[in-house]
Amino acid sequence: MTPYTATWLAVLAASAVCFATKLAGHRVPQHWLAQPRVARVASLVTVALLGALVAVQAFTTGDAVVLDARAAALAAAAVALALRAPFVVVVVLAAVVAAGLRALS
Repeated sequence: MTPYTATWLAVLAASAVCFATKLAGHRVPQHWLAQPRVARVASLVTVALLGALVAVQAFTTGDAVVLDARAAALAAAAVALALRAPFVVVVVLAAVVAAGLRALS
């Protein structure tokens, strides 16, 4: 099996799992979803998924873990968020930090 074929099989399998999960979510009885424990877990899974996506995009290139301008931009954005800056300011600040560091290197 070629790597190209294996990649497409993995994409198709992941798509099928995502579809089945979404379908199961629509088939679950409403009273199950109203329980506080289920609602709490669902909200935590969303936060964990977003955190994982941010970490992968900010700290990896291909198969390697790297610290580059993206990590510094993420740190600047985190500081801006901690200082309660508006979202537009956070995005622009992160972009300026990343662009500045890339221009210097």
